Amino acid sequence: MKRYLVISFIALAAALGTFLYMTDGFSYLGHNPTSCANCHVMDSAYENWYHGGHGPSILCSECHAPHGNIIVYYFVKTKLGVRDVYSFSTGQIPTLIRATDATKRDVQANCIRCHAETVKDVMAGPQPYDRLCWDCHRATSHGERGLSLFPRQNK
Repeated sequence: MKRYLVISFIALAAALGTFLYMTDGFSYLGHNPTSCANCHVMDSAYENWYHGGHGPSILCSECHAPHGNIIVYYFVKTKLGVRDVYSFSTGQIPTLIRATDATKRDVQANCIRCHAETVKDVMAGPQPYDRLCWDCHRATSHGERGLSLFPRQNK
């Protein structure tokens, strides 16, 4: 029985390793933005980021992953990467990608983290601070919405 358990474990590890290799699953743990553009639905987001105000000097994970705790950071990156690899591998990629509430919280916190002085000035103003940064700055990170006219830029 012990022998079958060991053989099963080795087979499972080999299958998982092959799956991760074939899907380039480990790339999601890195910081290369082309990993985020592995599926066609991300093409325009990637192109608009690349040619927008933040790209290519500000990487995807600097905005889309939580900062401050390295364990939480890599947990979220792993969770999002596994979800993306699964969706890409099974063909269950949505036509339109929308940020989850958790992603919206992370992006908002990262806007504030990087632009703390500006946020301080905004909060000192007369208007209530009850909106997300991209409510006003929609095109800042990913450029104008819609299809990109630029060819894909790989580094």
